[in-house]
Amino acid sequence: MATNIVLSNTEYKVIGTRPIRHDGTDKVTGRAKYGADFSASDLLHGKVLRSPHAHAKIKSIDVSKALAYPGVKAIITGQDMPISKMESPGRTARFASDNVMAREKALYKGHPVAAVAAVNAHVADSAALLINVEYEVLPPLMTVQQAMKDGAKPVHDDVTTTELGERTDKVSNVATHLRFEQGDTEKGFAEADIIVEREFTTATVHQGYIEPQNAAALWNADGNVTIWTSTQGSFSARDALAGVLDLPVSKIKVVPMEIGGGFGGKIPIYLEPLAALLSRKTGQPVKLIMSREEVFESTGPTSGTHIKVKMGATKEGKLVAADAYLAYEAGAYPGSMVGAGAQCVFAPYDIENMKVDGYDVVVNKPKTAAYRAPAAPNAAFAGEAVVDEIARELGMDPIEFRLLNASKEGTRRVDGPVFPRVGNVECLEASRDTAQYKSKLEGPNRGRGVASGFWFNIGLQSSCSIGVNDDGTITLVEGSTDIGGTRASIAMQAAEVLGIAAEDVHPSVGDTDSVGYTFLTGGSRVTFATGWAAHDCAQDIKKKMIERAATIWDVSADDVELEDGEFRHKSDPDLKMTFKELAGQLNGSGGPISSQVSVDPKGAGGAFSTHIVDVEVDTETGKVTILDYTAIQDAGKAIHPSYVEGQMQGGVVQGIGWALNEEYFFNEDGQMANSSFLDYRMPTSLDLPMISTVIVEVANPGHPYGVRGVGEIPIVPPMAAIANAIHDAIGVRMNVLPMSPGAVLEAIWEKEGAQAAD
Repeated sequence: MATNIVLSNTEYKVIGTRPIRHDGTDKVTGRAKYGADFSASDLLHGKVLRSPHAHAKIKSIDVSKALAYPGVKAIITGQDMPISKMESPGRTARFASDNVMAREKALYKGHPVAAVAAVNAHVADSAALLINVEYEVLPPLMTVQQAMKDGAKPVHDDVTTTELGERTDKVSNVATHLRFEQGDTEKGFAEADIIVEREFTTATVHQGYIEPQNAAALWNADGNVTIWTSTQGSFSARDALAGVLDLPVSKIKVVPMEIGGGFGGKIPIYLEPLAALLSRKTGQPVKLIMSREEVFESTGPTSGTHIKVKMGATKEGKLVAADAYLAYEAGAYPGSMVGAGAQCVFAPYDIENMKVDGYDVVVNKPKTAAYRAPAAPNAAFAGEAVVDEIARELGMDPIEFRLLNASKEGTRRVDGPVFPRVGNVECLEASRDTAQYKSKLEGPNRGRGVASGFWFNIGLQSSCSIGVNDDGTITLVEGSTDIGGTRASIAMQAAEVLGIAAEDVHPSVGDTDSVGYTFLTGGSRVTFATGWAAHDCAQDIKKKMIERAATIWDVSADDVELEDGEFRHKSDPDLKMTFKELAGQLNGSGGPISSQVSVDPKGAGGAFSTHIVDVEVDTETGKVTILDYTAIQDAGKAIHPSYVEGQMQGGVVQGIGWALNEEYFFNEDGQMANSSFLDYRMPTSLDLPMISTVIVEVANPGHPYGVRGVGEIPIVPPMAAIANAIHDAIGVRMNVLPMSPGAVLEAIWEKEGAQAAD
């Protein structure tokens, strides 16, 4: 069931409708070209040899047998990376290069140590096995708790802690300690009548996209490099490649192929530099594709975490103090998203006194990457569990408690920004009024949980170009790779300006040489920022078309307007032309009309969501069954409601998997033991209920159409909502993710043991 709650009187002709997506036919017929589909006449195939150890010095690499294998054209190791030829590379550049190909140490199982190019994939696979690497195996650090212990051996000898913004000389696995603070938490807790403090642990999880990473490259004889890859950002990939390959960006062209899912995991580069360097050695194009095992073990999952949350409230239910400790795994190199978790953990609430400490911690796991609202789901799992516990101890309805404390316009976040118009209260009110929340939940071991979440969204740079065709359609080229239907949402915003049908816009995604700079597809920015570029570009087209109509009619452009796809003289009803009619006259009356616009919008506007879930717990096995689910979310303005609903439902599905089953399971040597879809347990349709959606539309004042990003906030509340539902069902508080059958049983037994002891 889907519901749309519109809190605005603005009416549109195209925006808010549900046209068929422009790229749908190619995708359902198999004609769309993904990275693995790339082909060339003299194409070579590559294979990467990866470390079997989580932590090991590389003593020597012997490639002689592999090079002698028939069909092998080239082999590279870490010594072939351009960084090896630099006199004094900076730490950031060195880390970026070493993550692509290890030189001195392998820092996680799956870390690349060599790569082969051969006449076909089978030869490349066989040759890789002939490369002899001598390792000195070292003990790995696999959790933040291990890595942060006093006396823990540093993963890097030159990583020193940046403490509250100041670089120190303390060598440590804590790369960064940050703090956000507002008010006086000691004073706030002194005023509290009830204080709840809990600890939480979450496991490493993967984005689980269907399409593995891939890349093809041609390093041409003229020194220019072309990359074909499935990426979430062709320009960000180009910039990253420039650093790793030590080339100016003008020498690199990235051609974005269709992308089979990303969720943040296809922002970093992995295979692209290796394909380029192998191509330079051979003079031929080279293609590399990861196996599923390589995807799990060698690309960026999200952080495992250790979190402590303490919150205090008065007996009337007013939250007066909040304190959080967030320790996030960065993986083998610094750079977890802990800062985002710190920004989001208390954002749904108006609390006078808050403090959040965040720690970015290096461990022997793959370098972490973004996963849909990166760091916020972990933080919400902890924060929302404590909020729920306080509400229950006070005997308050969990939604009413949240409404009493809800952040709204004028509320200051712990990291400083003050909220403009936001829809947190409206989401909570809509949640309270849903059919699910009003229904009675009956039966043993059944419970209902509620959780809220926040994601700040981003804007940043986007570009768009539009050309008018003589048949009345327009071509639209933009720089944002399309993961979730953004070709449609961008095209619809241009169509709205011009008064034409969405189907009369022909959108395409350009390569880095074909469109202006555009930041990556992530941060819930594309429909907001690239849509804004399309809006402004269409406005320029509209202006030029009005001027052309005025020229044809020999009148002032100030007297011409565009209404409902028709150009009209404001006072002479006989002077009118449809958009199509005018388009057909352009080449005979002054030539074609086109425009190119780049924007850098600032008013992204944060998004809130509240989720309601009903569960049933089998107390004999620990299995949790999801019975019903409703997601309520402020979209600002739903450009294409079907895609908003799809984002909401998709986020819930991933959240259910993260909550109940998904985790990296490591053995004592730091090796992942479940690197396949058979053993890494993602939910299927059999694990899921029907997921109802309620779209709330509180227009974002920072966008021409009121748009807020919608792709990331849906994954923030599910884990906490499910944990709260489990407590409602069986009276057990879950403080670990995943809440697998084993974890639930252990919690039940612990509760029973405590009761027996009493």
